[in-house]
Amino acid sequence: MNDPYASGPQVNDPYELRVGVPTVETFRRLRTDAGLSDKNPEDVALALPNTWHGVVLHHEGAAIGMGRIIGDGGTAFQIVDICVHPAHQGRGLGRRIMAALTAELDRRAPATAYVSLIADGPARFLYEKFGFADTAEHGSIGMYLVKRGS
Repeated sequence: MNDPYASGPQVNDPYELRVGVPTVETFRRLRTDAGLSDKNPEDVALALPNTWHGVVLHHEGAAIGMGRIIGDGGTAFQIVDICVHPAHQGRGLGRRIMAALTAELDRRAPATAYVSLIADGPARFLYEKFGFADTAEHGSIGMYLVKRGS
């Protein structure tokens, strides 16, 4: 399938964005290759089918990037797992992934939906280009809990 989010014909574009989610193995590899934490394969197998919308970026047939939206489908969504293999970074591919995800939110999510994400380091500058803002500027503070195994 061709990139459904491309703005026009892409001449000699070696990258193809496909709607969907990667396999468990590919998901884990993409995360660790990009410097994100690894996840337990059983947990990933539970998570991926619950993706509201996902995209996988391919180069010469190999998955080199991805992004997902999770949420309840009505009031709350979170953008997660945005990553691009380091060998392909700096080419606007993170922007391409984000454009695909936000286009789908614009297309299907209710206008009153709350969309959140966690920005690691300089990724905040990419997300700001898509209208995301620091929650502290709006009287909120982002918080998180990483559940520890028993």
